Amino acid sequence: MSEKVLSRSEYDAFEQRFKAQYFNSLVGPKNVCLVGTSDAEHRTNLAIFNSLVHVGSNPPLLGIIFRPDSVERHTYENILSTKEYTVNLVSEPDIAAAHQTAARYPKDQSEFGASGLMAQYIDGFHAPMVSSSPISFGLVFRENIPIGLNGTNMIIGEVQWFKFPEDIIESDGFANLPHASVVGCIGLDAYTKLSIVQRYEYAKPDKPPRIKS
Repeated sequence: MSEKVLSRSEYDAFEQRFKAQYFNSLVGPKNVCLVGTSDAEHRTNLAIFNSLVHVGSNPPLLGIIFRPDSVERHTYENILSTKEYTVNLVSEPDIAAAHQTAARYPKDQSEFGASGLMAQYIDGFHAPMVSSSPISFGLVFRENIPIGLNGTNMIIGEVQWFKFPEDIIESDGFANLPHASVVGCIGLDAYTKLSIVQRYEYAKPDKPPRIKS
C-alpha cells in the first residue's frame, strides 16, 4: 500500500464537500448520537451529531460541537432557550432513521415524525429522548464556548439522569457498549459496529501492560 503525504495547499484546493468528507473520515471513528430538544411551544427536534465529547466524570459533563449559525440551528437554539436536552446513542437497527435526521426540516416539522423514531419523556424533564435508544442522557445546559478559529460553538451540558440496560455494566463500572448494539461512525455517512479488542489493567510505569481478566 503506497503512502501519500498531502500538503496543506493541496488540501485547501479540494472542493468543499469533498474536503469535509475527506477530513471527517481520515481522523478515524467517532461517537454518533441523536440530540433531542423541544422548544418553548413543545415542538420537538432531533438531530444527529458525530462530535460528542466526554468533558469530565465528576460532575458528569458532555460537550457537543455546533457548526456556525449561518443557517437556522434548531437544536442549538432550543438548548440555549430551554436549557434542557437529551443525548441518545444510536443502535444498529436505528441507523437509517438516525441518518435521516440530518436532513434540513423546517422548524415546525419534527424529525421524530419524519424519521419514524419515537419520543419518550422522563417526568419533569422538558426535552424528549429517543425511546429505542439503548443509552440516553438528560442534560442541562452549563456553558457555551465560542471557537473563534472557525465560528463553531461547543455546548457543555451536565448530565441529570442516565437510561441504559443494567446488564451492560460490568463489576468495575465499565459499560460494555457492544452488548447494547451501539454504533459509531466514520466521516459523515459510514456507520460502524463496536467491538472490544482487549481491555487492560491500569497502566503503571514500573509494570508492563497487563491484560484485564
